Amino acid sequence: MTRRAPVKDINEDDLVVGTPKKAAAGLEAVVVALERGIAQAGVSRTARALLRLNQRNGTDCPGCAWPESTGHRKTAEFCENGAKAVAEENTLRTVGPDFWAEHSLAELAGKTEYWLGNQGRISQPVVVRPGDTHYSPIAWEDAFALIGEKIRATTPDRTVFYTSGRTANETAFLYQLFARSIGTNNLPDCSNMCHESSGSALNPTIGIGKGTVSLEDIHAAELILVVGQNPGTNHPRMLSALAECKANGGKVVAVNPLPEAGLFNFKDPQTPTGLVGHGVPLADEFLQIKVGGDLALFQALGHLLLEEEARVPGSVVDQEFIDANTDGIEAYRAARTEIDWVETEKATGLSRLDISVVAKMMAASNATIICWALGLTQQPHSVNTLKEIINLLLLQGNFGKPGAGACPVRGHSNVQGDRTMGVWEKPKEPMLAALDAEFGIVSPREHGLDSVNTVEAFENDDVDVFVSMGGNFALACSDTDALEAAMQRVGLTVHISTKPNRSHVMHGVTSLILPTLGRTDTDDKHPSGRQVLSVEDSMSMVHSTQGRLDPVSEHLLAEPVIVARMARATLGDDHPVDWKAMAEDYDVIRDHISRVLPGFEDFNKRLRDKNGFVLPNPPRDTRSFATDIGRARFTVSPLEYLTPPPGHLILQTMRSHDQYNTTFYGLDDRYRGIKDGRRVILIHADDVTELGFQDRDLVDVISTFGGQERRADKFRLVVYPTPRGCAAAYFPEANQLMHRELVARESNTPGYKAMSVRFIPHEVPAPVLS
Repeated sequence: MTRRAPVKDINEDDLVVGTPKKAAAGLEAVVVALERGIAQAGVSRTARALLRLNQRNGTDCPGCAWPESTGHRKTAEFCENGAKAVAEENTLRTVGPDFWAEHSLAELAGKTEYWLGNQGRISQPVVVRPGDTHYSPIAWEDAFALIGEKIRATTPDRTVFYTSGRTANETAFLYQLFARSIGTNNLPDCSNMCHESSGSALNPTIGIGKGTVSLEDIHAAELILVVGQNPGTNHPRMLSALAECKANGGKVVAVNPLPEAGLFNFKDPQTPTGLVGHGVPLADEFLQIKVGGDLALFQALGHLLLEEEARVPGSVVDQEFIDANTDGIEAYRAARTEIDWVETEKATGLSRLDISVVAKMMAASNATIICWALGLTQQPHSVNTLKEIINLLLLQGNFGKPGAGACPVRGHSNVQGDRTMGVWEKPKEPMLAALDAEFGIVSPREHGLDSVNTVEAFENDDVDVFVSMGGNFALACSDTDALEAAMQRVGLTVHISTKPNRSHVMHGVTSLILPTLGRTDTDDKHPSGRQVLSVEDSMSMVHSTQGRLDPVSEHLLAEPVIVARMARATLGDDHPVDWKAMAEDYDVIRDHISRVLPGFEDFNKRLRDKNGFVLPNPPRDTRSFATDIGRARFTVSPLEYLTPPPGHLILQTMRSHDQYNTTFYGLDDRYRGIKDGRRVILIHADDVTELGFQDRDLVDVISTFGGQERRADKFRLVVYPTPRGCAAAYFPEANQLMHRELVARESNTPGYKAMSVRFIPHEVPAPVLS
């Protein structure tokens, strides 16, 4: 059965603005989740997929990386947006030869991502050759031969392998092995655009680029700070964990520029009270901070904690932990002795009293967790901001004890696993040496291109072959207009995808789309039978994932098979790596991983444990810190915050509730009261007036960076309770405004939360008279 795809595209004139919600989830979340699933895949297919989602020996949700409990799991172990992600993948809508014949590339270029993604699953490989106006079918063997020919015809430094974070561990390991066998470390990934700042801050301070808490720690914490994130939309299952923390007597502080519903009240749809509308109040305190003011906040909290320690010695600071495990406390103490409260209040938009209340909560807590997401990682001073979080945690000894630690909340379900598997443009020598010893290759040592560097390489015509394992590079990156123009000059683009997206129509001179199995699809076309993959969640737990649904087309190949066949077509069967054996049996891949990557010993055996296994984490496990000095580091950073030019506001990007990264499930951002439109700017009422506009005015947006301007036309101003001087727009519509050189220092992460923008009235063209 084929369900018809919607014909209607987004019409921004249909925008509806209502009242923002004050609670998240509840019965409405259940109804929406089921409606979306049934509309895409029918009752039976939807039920079979959802009942296995996030269950032991089931399918890991293709949405966020929030962990599952090692104890009891609910029958419905998923959230609304996880169900939407599964509905998109399980859809019975298909995109086959008829679709490509009907729609020219010129027509598809005029469609929105919402329309493209809703057409369905790509059912067989297709190609565009020079001069073609449409994609047309191509045999798998011919597609792989074309890839091999184009890669061999260029140099390794002009070949780029991009991946999104949903790729499973086994695929990611093969992917980086293929790139390094060719001779390149050009392995940009979506981590470059989201949590790269976290790794850049954590590695030199605590010796590991990952979080240091478990799900059980979240439940046991006395205090949790949720900073720069919107869990109600981006990882809703986190709300259940916060609710359990509250039930255990813990407290929650929300720090965010926008008052998101999920931060305040959670109507748990798994409970009778949640279904009838009685929620759990989550945030005990809400600090509505200015965009980019978090560094100043954390410095002020450090000052107040040290001040309280001076008043009552031994009441706040864990001196025994500091003496045994850290370096730099005296410099940090000296730097935080004095504070300019006028400057701090200007930077944060918060009062001294507001900050003092939270400082007292921290001083009283014996087990504190600080969670953060992209609201902290996408600004020029992001790395220093995150180092200040580590300072606060070190000060009170919040590592290696129950209910305490650092918690960067990851997005994609295996974005952390991809990095663990070696998908990184700056690989470390021990991993490369182990890879070479295992496979008899010589990996390149020169660092490769990250995502931002890749955008620059495109613009400089320095890329001949671009391979994308999932993702939507054209739409996810900054400098959208220039990037799309440059991508169309590349010799070959290869997209390993499940559904059409913008990158497919902003294609290279020659372009291939290779359709792959999804998480929920059965992968059983192997001599050894049905295969199992693995993922790593946001808290370093590795567990299995396998699909059980019939694929929508017989022409789909699994991702590891696609990578292996690309490698064989490029390198030949006399290459020292046995690609064929790994494609036929994923246990072979895992055996190799077990000998290359520390922590994966006996990988196959341990993966078959009902809960999988947890990777080593020295700060959490043994209170040890594998930095270059063997100790955790206090750091000192100058006060820094975002100051827009006169007449400008600081713009942050955000996702809607009907969205996951560049994938749009629908057009209802119901928690914010925005429906049927996406080109909006959320702005404070006083800023609208001061800038000479009115609510719902249509404007063109101009950003300023480094003396250059970027422009995005026809956005609707919507009065909203944002902080003064700050505004918000949806990602990726606002990416046109992002200059590629506006990045976080050290991590090179795009500054999507740091754009200086102004508005001019949008002029509607006069009608042409005949």
